[in-house]
Amino acid sequence: MSEATERYAAALFGAAQGDAGAVRAAADALMADTQRWNVLVSAATTDAEKKELLAGAPQLDGQDALKAFLQLLLEEGHLDALPEILPEFSRLALNAQGGMECVMTCARQPDEATQEAVRKAACKLRGAQNVVLQIKIDPSLLGGFVLDIDGVTYDRSVKGRLDRLARGMETAPGEDTLDQLAAQMKDALSGSAGDTMATETGRVIEIGDGIANVSGLRHAVYGERVEFENGTAGLILDLRRKRTGVVLMGSAEGLTEGSLVRRTGRPADVPVGEALIGRAVDALGRPIDGLGPIECTETRPIEHEAPGVVSREPVTQPMQTGILAIDAMVPIGRGQRELIIGDRQTGKTSIATDAILNQKGKDMICIYVAIGQKASTVARLREMLKKHGAMEYSIIVSAPAGEGASMQYIAPYAGAAMGEYFMSKGKDVLIVYDDLSKHAVAYRTLSLLLRRSPGREAYPGDVFYLHSRLLERACRLTKEYGGGSMTALPIVETQAGDVSAYIPTNVISITDGQIYLESGLFFSGQRPAVNVGLSVSRVGGAAQTRAIKKTAGTLRIDLARFRELEVFTQFSSDLDAETRQALDHGKQMMALLRQPLCAPMSVARQAVILYIATSGLLADVPLDKVSGFAQDFVDLLEREQSALIQEINDTGALSGAATEQIRTTLQSYKEQVSATWKA
Repeated sequence: MSEATERYAAALFGAAQGDAGAVRAAADALMADTQRWNVLVSAATTDAEKKELLAGAPQLDGQDALKAFLQLLLEEGHLDALPEILPEFSRLALNAQGGMECVMTCARQPDEATQEAVRKAACKLRGAQNVVLQIKIDPSLLGGFVLDIDGVTYDRSVKGRLDRLARGMETAPGEDTLDQLAAQMKDALSGSAGDTMATETGRVIEIGDGIANVSGLRHAVYGERVEFENGTAGLILDLRRKRTGVVLMGSAEGLTEGSLVRRTGRPADVPVGEALIGRAVDALGRPIDGLGPIECTETRPIEHEAPGVVSREPVTQPMQTGILAIDAMVPIGRGQRELIIGDRQTGKTSIATDAILNQKGKDMICIYVAIGQKASTVARLREMLKKHGAMEYSIIVSAPAGEGASMQYIAPYAGAAMGEYFMSKGKDVLIVYDDLSKHAVAYRTLSLLLRRSPGREAYPGDVFYLHSRLLERACRLTKEYGGGSMTALPIVETQAGDVSAYIPTNVISITDGQIYLESGLFFSGQRPAVNVGLSVSRVGGAAQTRAIKKTAGTLRIDLARFRELEVFTQFSSDLDAETRQALDHGKQMMALLRQPLCAPMSVARQAVILYIATSGLLADVPLDKVSGFAQDFVDLLEREQSALIQEINDTGALSGAATEQIRTTLQSYKEQVSATWKA
């Protein structure tokens, strides 16, 4: 039923002034005069002729209110809508008299005693004075009846009981007394019914583009999961006075106008548990990797309130990515939210996957959420993680571009729910959202289809809340609340490096820092292409190992100075010695920060490279040899002085004795390889 039909019915009811029965009878009599009515609704009849027919209709004698209402419909071109308006008009009149309508669907015509018992039960339930019972016959019910009363369906049919027995959900199927019948329907309305035979239902008004507008469901809750009659799940995302907007989380095949929708009384949730580790699932937690079903005994709602201030603990433990440029200059702590931002194809996903690979053997669960990506891309990533042994502690949640906007919308929340399960068990979790730009686009699509008012760049007004309530769930809990942590690495794609766009600025303001990847650096061969000036960590050295904090102290300043000098001296050939030395040192540092894919570094390896670089011990190494020289030197230490490397990895510190040992070994190694430089 459209809103226009409801408005017309309300207008007619107001004009009837308590004489609704006579108005309905006169209107029915007019439509029963088929010859006159067909002419009235015919497009071939002029408006003047229609007015004359209405004025001379004997059925409207003494019904001035109805006649004026019909003249209004005629002027607005909606006279043919009268058959749709009258049932709503009668419902309003019945409600005004303390009555109500019920629909009783039976396998065969019920006797008067059954009808009277149902009327009394409905009156007792709703406090109505009388009930108008509409009887429908459906032989497929096999026996019994289905009663639809005020949006609640009470199923006492044979077919319904057989279906519930097949699902193992039947309670005591004995005959109910009249009082029991009323009590069960009342419990169903309040949402506390344990009997699965009573459910609140609605009907599809219109459906398309993954959105269903549903009438009924008067007690529905935002974010509640509903079920359609074809088995597809839905998520309530829009609540209005006369309709409910439901986002389909599956196929719409077989669903049409009038299809039944049932409330479940619970929020949308996903399965959680240890069984998910090593698996690839969709946004609803269903396996998509062909490895069989996932046996999980628990579920968690995808939308969950973020931990409060009392339950949070300061971020102090490092979350090593294994990427030298990040761990040295933009350290990330366990429980932090660090944004990875940059243009398309600048290595954003590579940083996230390297961080996942680096968690091997560190007792951390990794969750990778792919939003709006190609299925083939996700499959390649899964094979790469499997090849490096990372799937043993990882979960992939995939909502590819081929799926609807609804699945892309709920995917990051589903991943967060899975991570919260492990965090509540005292474990550390790393979750990657790749990427939130596509997530915002999916939400914009849903919002526009739900007819919400668009705002800046057509995004809805609550798009900030969309990401803030997601990222706030990442934190480090106190020991009283489990002691676990969830570190979030959201990814956002920029257009032409514009970090001041709507979605990037939103996410930047939510997170605890950002890693900005610059296209110019990437295409010049500097990978990872981390822009030192725009990248920042608001946690800083509080979440950095002592060894790296000690050795990387001047790295950011040196690189910033190098970038500035490089710009001013790119067209100059006459440079003083100090400037030339600063430029050479900066070029060496940039060379050392280049790192291949899928090759994360340990803490000890990073600390040694940073120490020999920032201490000026590589000043005499040719620029084209410096990267290979540093890597080969650390390989030598790992082979011949493994105790030193193990000490740095275990303690996270670089002692004075260790630095002296590194200097001595480096000097002798230089003497061995210096001959090859001249050659």
